[in-house]
Amino acid sequence: MTIRVIIVDDQAMVRAGFAALLAAQADIDVVGEAPDGRQAIDVSRRVRPDVVLMDVRMPEMDGLAAARELLNPPVGVAHVPKVLMLTTFDVDDYVYEALRAGASGFLLKDAPPADLISAVRVVAAGDALLAPSVTRRLIADFARQGPSGAARSGAALRLNGLTPRETEVLELIARGLSNQEIAGRLVLAEQTVKTHIGRVLAKLDLRDRAQAVIFAYEAGVVVPGESP
Repeated sequence: MTIRVIIVDDQAMVRAGFAALLAAQADIDVVGEAPDGRQAIDVSRRVRPDVVLMDVRMPEMDGLAAARELLNPPVGVAHVPKVLMLTTFDVDDYVYEALRAGASGFLLKDAPPADLISAVRVVAAGDALLAPSVTRRLIADFARQGPSGAARSGAALRLNGLTPRETEVLELIARGLSNQEIAGRLVLAEQTVKTHIGRVLAKLDLRDRAQAVIFAYEAGVVVPGESP
């Protein structure tokens, strides 16, 4: 299946470079571009991409505001794409909010071309977080800010719907383990792990693994700095 992508960045040369790289892949089709968040929303709702490659900092409307609108559409708008945030810095305050808003992951703009291609495929599949070394630090930093008491209580209450095994899988997701690593840790078949993850996301009403990580920290399943 071909992955439909739109590229959102205020620099035309960046958009052109990313478009050329991605369009050269047999399984990726670049179906649109936009120079700011507002136009990104219009283009996305018109062409219905699978993945929106979204710069964080742009004029008119930044990537965070655009991601919020795309991932929490108004009544009557059914299409919700995956959003992959692009950032120049390895620690960006916007990334915390983007993950909470439902973005599926993020990538540094200076990442190798192969990483960008892989990231688009990963986000389209909803299989894993991106840039693990950066992801873990960012999420840990986010978590240290601490959710409100109400947020923590609400998240903890939702945990009651999970089985002990599903809670265990959620914890390992939050620690950044891949499906294969989780299968090895729990001595399960990888397909069984995928089934557990699907049930965790469904029961907690989460879009993907990125939201599962944020939820796990908010619910206290994982504590920043705690050893695995």
